[in-house]
Amino acid sequence: MTLEEKAGLLFHSMVVPGPVQQAQPAFGLASTAHMVTGQHLSHFNLVGSIDDPAATARWQNEVQELARRTRLGIPVTFSTDPRNHFTDNAGVAAAAGGLSQWPEPLGLAALRSAELVERFADVARREYLALGLRVALHPQIDLATEPRWARIAGTFGEDADLTSELVRAYLRGFQTAQVGPGSVSTMTKHFPGGGPQRDGEDPHFPYGREQVYPGGRFDHHLAPFRAALDAGARQVMPYYGMPVGTEHEEVAFAFNHGVITGLLREELGFDGIVCTDWGLITDTQIMGQDMPARAWGVEHLDELSRVERVLAAGCDQFGGEARSELVVELVRTGRVSQERLDVSAARLLREKFLLGLFDDPFVDPEHARVTVGRADFRAQGEVAQREAVTLLTNDRGLLPLGRGLRVYTEGIDPAALDGRASVVGSPEEADVAVLRLEAPFEPRPGGFEAMFHAGSLAFAREELDRVLAVCRTVPTVVDVHLDRPSVLPEIAAAAGALLVTFGSSGPALLDVVFGAASPRGRLPFDLPSSMAAVEASRPDVPFDTADPLFRFGHGLSYD
Repeated sequence: MTLEEKAGLLFHSMVVPGPVQQAQPAFGLASTAHMVTGQHLSHFNLVGSIDDPAATARWQNEVQELARRTRLGIPVTFSTDPRNHFTDNAGVAAAAGGLSQWPEPLGLAALRSAELVERFADVARREYLALGLRVALHPQIDLATEPRWARIAGTFGEDADLTSELVRAYLRGFQTAQVGPGSVSTMTKHFPGGGPQRDGEDPHFPYGREQVYPGGRFDHHLAPFRAALDAGARQVMPYYGMPVGTEHEEVAFAFNHGVITGLLREELGFDGIVCTDWGLITDTQIMGQDMPARAWGVEHLDELSRVERVLAAGCDQFGGEARSELVVELVRTGRVSQERLDVSAARLLREKFLLGLFDDPFVDPEHARVTVGRADFRAQGEVAQREAVTLLTNDRGLLPLGRGLRVYTEGIDPAALDGRASVVGSPEEADVAVLRLEAPFEPRPGGFEAMFHAGSLAFAREELDRVLAVCRTVPTVVDVHLDRPSVLPEIAAAAGALLVTFGSSGPALLDVVFGAASPRGRLPFDLPSSMAAVEASRPDVPFDTADPLFRFGHGLSYD
């Protein structure tokens, strides 16, 4: 291989299906054709919704044809962020589109079933394979020990033992017993655990760059990763954050030799692929918002030195980057050896061979059409959506509701009632109210930054008073969609029934409310009793908020 060909392997860029000769200005990228044939890139994160699986398969085959015509014919590995849930945040997940739709990982955790998680992963694997997606940029196995963190929805919650059990099942479903042409390789993240963020802020942004361990629980956050490595995790992604107050250097994990080589490679014995999180080298724009490179702790370094530092730390790939010329320059100037590149290139090529991409990288568009979003796949996801609904209170047995009531609703499409009740326009006219609320957060500016729900977990006073007024007027069922814990003591006391959901459609929720399905969920984390308790807790310590309103594992049922 030439130096340029090796360098191209080390970049895992983004790509949007479309004309392969057309530049991609939304991400500041050249055309797909140029990245494949000119820059020798062969790993791409597919972004955007997949609404036409056959068209996506045809486009993927076109890209593979481009790759086959290069000098070595190295096939492309396509990856994706999670696609089978409800979250649609350009920084962390993609809309389900045509794929089957299941609860968020929090909802899978609420069901406490490794068998269900493996079944989910197997279904997602088959849909990914039909589309030509061979790397899952998940699971996310950070522990939700800081309740304010904006990434909790993608986790399995607060408990290390439950997360460890579920990640083993997740990997079995995606990778299969023997990694091969029928497998989807998983990129487990975010090593060494992205949960303990200072004040719950996220290190996508400069003000959230610090991970702190006032409780001395750094090793506790490693437990799920030990389980994942034991279960055969193929790839690992370090997080953006920088450890503060530990034995490790205070630089972001992907730049951190002690964390990547000392801990992950040497102590834990991992010889798979390590790919950085997205955008550590190049300043860019996302959704019109300026985004500095997340080179926390080494912001002073130029781009060339950042690349050198990541390679020296022990990483193999640069996520979200397409700057192969920087690696070429480092080698030509003697700052990085060819031998160092060979180590990472060998890992990356080995994965392509094991996945069978060198034998046949193409997919059948007709198979994609009939497989992605198959009726039985959708049905399984919908059952899980209903079962993951978690019932916290049910005063005097208000739920399930009977048919024929006059119902006042908020946050629900009246059509989803499906004739079970009549809709009225005010609480005063109703026999019962059903309110569907989003978990509270403090809005942030910017197109991209605004997608991260951070800050206070308590409802604003005006919104809280409005909800409580409805509860005082009529018996009220309240559902709160939790993408992270919420502070709910007043609502819990006033509502006739309080439900929480982790990715369930309106019809799924109403089936539970009217008794066509029973809630089976159990909380995957504590729900704090106040923001004062949250602010006093230690972000690295699980179950550390004083006197929680509801404990991990709480949940009622109709049975």
